[in-house]
Parts: sequence; C-alpha cells; structure tokens
Amino acid sequence: MTIELKNRRIALIGGAGFIGHNLALSLARQGAQVEIIDGLQVNNLLTFASASTDFHNRDLYLEIINQRFDLLREAGVPIHVQDARDYHGLSRVLRTVEPQVIVHLAAVSHAGRSNKDPYSTFDHSLRTLENALDYARGGRVEHFIFFSSSMAYGNFLTAEVDEEHPLNPIGIYGALKVAGEKMVIAYQQVFDLPYTIVRPSALYGPRCVSRRVGQIFIESAMNGGALKVDGDGAERLDFTFIGDLVAGVELAITKPAARNQIFNLTYGRSRSVNELVAIIREAFPEAPVQYVERDKLMPFRGTLSIKKARELLGFAPQYPIEIGFTNYIHWYKKLGSINRVKNLQLAA
Repeated sequence: MTIELKNRRIALIGGAGFIGHNLALSLARQGAQVEIIDGLQVNNLLTFASASTDFHNRDLYLEIINQRFDLLREAGVPIHVQDARDYHGLSRVLRTVEPQVIVHLAAVSHAGRSNKDPYSTFDHSLRTLENALDYARGGRVEHFIFFSSSMAYGNFLTAEVDEEHPLNPIGIYGALKVAGEKMVIAYQQVFDLPYTIVRPSALYGPRCVSRRVGQIFIESAMNGGALKVDGDGAERLDFTFIGDLVAGVELAITKPAARNQIFNLTYGRSRSVNELVAIIREAFPEAPVQYVERDKLMPFRGTLSIKKARELLGFAPQYPIEIGFTNYIHWYKKLGSINRVKNLQLAA
C-alpha cells in the first residue's frame, strides 16, 4: 500500500531553507498541497539582509535565497512568515493549514555556529520542535517527520553504521539532534503520534547557503582561493546530493512502513575529502589545496548503512559524487555567468 502525494496537505516547518525548499518544489510537482512555515531568520533572508552582517558572500547568498523564493512562487507554494518559537503564532498558522503531515526542519543547521551560540541553537531547534509536537498531538496530524543528522552518532565506531549504532554526539549540534529524536519518540509513546526520523549526512546541491564543505570548496575555487582541507583529507564522509534526500523523504511520506522508524537517508557510500577535492580540481585545475588543523568537535564519520531504507522504503539513491558534484559545479558556473551578465548591464 502506498499513500498518494497528490492533494496531501503537508506543512514544512523551517521549510524555506536548503532542504525544505527543494523538498517543497518536488512535492508540489507531484500535486501535494505543501505550505512552508518559516521565520526567515536562521541562515536565511533576514540573516543576510541585515546591515550588521559581515560576510563576504552576502550578496551572492541573498541572490540564491531570492532564487528559492522565485521558484516557490512559480510553483504556487505559500510561505507563512512565522517564527516557530512562538507557540501561539505557530499554532494559529497550523490551524489554518490543517496539515496531515508535518515535516520539521527548523534548526540551526551548522555545527560550528551551534557550539558558539548554544542558547539560540536550543531555542531554534528544541523550542520550535516542542511547539510543533504539541500542536500535532491529539490526532491533529497523521504523521510527523523529524530531521535529525548523522552527527547524532558522534564518532563512528565502525566503518559503516546502521540505525542501531550508539548515539554519542560531540558538541551542541549533535546533542540537540539526539534530544529532538527522544522528544519525538516520547510523543509517540505518550500521545500515539506516528513519526519518522531521518538522519542525512554531508548534504550538497544547488541553492545552499549553509557553508557546507563542498559549497566552500566550489566558492573558493571560483574566487581563485585555496581549497582548505581539515586534517590530511583522508577523512571519509557519506556525501549526499539533495535530490537523493528529497526522494527518500517522499518515500517516508508515502510508505506506511516508515511509521515509527528511524532511517539513514544518505548515498550509502563514504568518500574521502581528498576524492572530493580531486573532483573540484577537475573543474578548477588551478585551485591550490591547503591542509589546515582539523576541528576537534567534528566527529570522525564514514558510511551510513541504507539497507533499512532500501528494504522498507525502496530507497535507491542515484547521485555518486562524480555525478552530483559535477551537476553542482555546473549550477555554480551558470550562476556566475548570470552574475557577470548582470554586472555588465549595470556598468553599461
């Protein structure tokens, strides 16, 4: 049995971000009635539009964020500008949307920033989650999907980890993801709220402004800078293209077997950072490589087993880094060409 996406009412809390807007666009193409609830404050429009923001890529990121809005507008996806930390405000919007499914994405999506500002991270991660869960209980919502992270595992104890691997997070970001998982499971136990927890890893793809490793490499290379590699580059990550993750989440929405389960949703094969560097340098052969001290708060990771997602959901990722990053680089180069044309027009 499969649940139809067409006409299914789905609310994405924190859905104007990198993952959320890509998911919303795909759901809308399949006929879902998808709506976004987002305060636009965390790593989004209000962050980069602020006059106090001191960031050398601010104009680029504002353009990327506006591309998201343009695409969502063209797809007919409404955005409710609402801070999810406001319990009554969030509840009011959700009562209007009446979602059958809530996908909770609201969070500070950067481990380094989380460690520097734990109060804000807690507020935007757990406070928003508690508000969403409290609305969803009592039969209002059929299915609650929570975005966790591979960071919940901490240091991988084996080369490949499945969903039963111990959760020993390092730092604020991973700890809050584990806390969020426990809250979601508790609401199922107490209020019978069906859930699915997803754990992605090392995401990349178009219209990301989160300063993930692949994004930093491409932007540095395009600007004539060095590719700064943490450590010796032998470290392995399960790099996952956004299209594969979106496909996995859609399966979780439509497959009843996903209810009350936790899934690794990644490509399912780790690659070294040096392998990624080699792909970047195929497109930018002049880019120098610089090895720098590794962040001690980043866990050592590797491959996430996707056997469970394959068997229960039919999950079949399509984008190894040779394909995914080639597409990503092409998107950046096209974006750069558009910017150059704009600059020439302004100069004229």
